[in-house]
Amino acid sequence: MKKVFVGLSGGVDSAVAAYLLKKQGYEVACGFMRNWDSFANGDFEGNPTIDESVCPQEQDYNDAKKVAELLDLPLYRVDFIKEYWDDVFQTFLTEYKKGRTPNPDILCNRYIKFNSFMKYAKELGFDTVATGHYAKIGIEDGVHVLQKADDRNKDQSYFLAEIRREVLKDVIFPLGTIDKPEVRRIAEELALPIAKKKDSTGICFIGERDFRRFLSNYLPMKPGKIINIVNHQIVGEHKGVLYYTIGQRKGLDIGGTGPYYVIGKDVEKNELYVTDEQHQQWLYADSCLITGLNILKDFDEGIACHAKFRYRQPDQDIVIERKDEDTLYLRFPKEIRSITPGQEAVIYVGDTVVAGGKIEHAYKDGEDLHEKINKEAEKAI
Repeated sequence: MKKVFVGLSGGVDSAVAAYLLKKQGYEVACGFMRNWDSFANGDFEGNPTIDESVCPQEQDYNDAKKVAELLDLPLYRVDFIKEYWDDVFQTFLTEYKKGRTPNPDILCNRYIKFNSFMKYAKELGFDTVATGHYAKIGIEDGVHVLQKADDRNKDQSYFLAEIRREVLKDVIFPLGTIDKPEVRRIAEELALPIAKKKDSTGICFIGERDFRRFLSNYLPMKPGKIINIVNHQIVGEHKGVLYYTIGQRKGLDIGGTGPYYVIGKDVEKNELYVTDEQHQQWLYADSCLITGLNILKDFDEGIACHAKFRYRQPDQDIVIERKDEDTLYLRFPKEIRSITPGQEAVIYVGDTVVAGGKIEHAYKDGEDLHEKINKEAEKAI
């Protein structure tokens, strides 16, 4: 009988995943990952709205414990605080200091859930690791591959594009073939205490707390100019250039006419660049460069493929040009909005993820968009 170690997060998805595996006859045990120490890192200091007696992560652990008891499954609690700090959070901060907006959940999947957690499972004698991700493992040309979930509204293959290809043979995604309403139905049928618990929408280590407030603990806010690239006028003051991302419309606090959209920023000058509703062409790119390539399945340059440059984005047609083993140049037959350096580009052939990598540069008409916008900003009064 195959032994499966399930990452139990305290949410409904991982709980139902554990139940389904047990029902299918696997020998199942669960592991709760503690990746962040909110008290040691001072996240709650000076915030009277947070109950420090039970932080969100401890609440999740208590929920996981109740689920494991109800399903009659053993639950291990394991700390990866140091690994998370070193491999995920430090990278996150480094990228933010450069003015980029990385996705820590992608790093967490690569370095924690499908590396440190998997090694821990192997040490305990388990053959396979399972999580509540909405994705599938398939077999193509005799090798295991990562594929989109049947529930396209919940598909999370985008967040898994940086895991190493060699671990795929030791991974199970029990929710890959069912949709979210069915997961809720199963949880309610089992009378699981978390059956109606809402999905987490926060970044993995931040949870539902205010992101800007959290980040200011590590990257202090420094107000500066907001410049409209169209008329070169100063139209407002930002709260800290690091906290804004390409394409952002809300939270700019610019009075008068609008709306405005973030199109770029200069970290050294501490300036944020925006455009108005009538000049959104500044948001569009016709190509990009991705680096740090992680190949999950071998592919040919000329193959028909598409990509996602952010979660929930519709599939975008692309043409691939291989630069070297670590770098791809992607051309877009149709211009794409808000291509953001530091974020993940995930490449698909059909429903199969073939590669992922970090967006390094976005281009339009052969010119780096970031450089083009900064040159235009120099004309500001």
